[in-house]
Amino acid sequence: MVRDGYFYALGWIAAAILIGWFARPSWAVVPMLLALFFLWFFRDPERVIPDSAGAVVSPADGKVTDVSWVTIGGGKQARISIFLSVFDVHVNRSPIAGVVREVRYRRGKFLNAMNEASAEENEQNIVRVECDGQVVVFKQIAGLLARRIVFHPKVGDRLQRGQRVGLIKFGSRTDVILGSAVSLQVKVGDRVRGGASVLAYLQPQGELTTAGQSSVAEGAR
Repeated sequence: MVRDGYFYALGWIAAAILIGWFARPSWAVVPMLLALFFLWFFRDPERVIPDSAGAVVSPADGKVTDVSWVTIGGGKQARISIFLSVFDVHVNRSPIAGVVREVRYRRGKFLNAMNEASAEENEQNIVRVECDGQVVVFKQIAGLLARRIVFHPKVGDRLQRGQRVGLIKFGSRTDVILGSAVSLQVKVGDRVRGGASVLAYLQPQGELTTAGQSSVAEGAR
């Protein structure tokens, strides 16, 4: 359980007690249900982290909404987008083991996270992690309801694959940006779990496998 859940829940429980005491007990049902919802929403289940070499795990629970090539800095990179509804676990995890090289918070809009423009226009936290010369970037992107992004590690910190790093409150999106030398393992429509689902495998620089090419092409359709 993320501690934020206790803060939200305690507030609604206090409201339920006051309403039940000074008004009608039946009116206390709604704030009690809200308290239970927040306790459930901020759940933080344990996950079995894959130990396969080169595995890139999902930074969040949710549904894969995009698998495509994007041009960044003049080069082609693979992007995997994951949409988190209010029913998904919102704790974020590191996709790889490595050192945090950059953390950049960017103010922006609060478009619906399903909107393609949200990847660039919405408020977001951009994290670059490096391991053995390869770099993985993941973005915590605020959505229509999300108004707070939490990220705990600092530049220079070493992360383990699947390590808890923060959360996005309520509906949101996460993007993972990978170099061209990857073998993708997911397609649009797949459900993934943070820290447990493998999104891709990093390959030696310059070796994009046929499986990776097929995965990208399939996801782009």
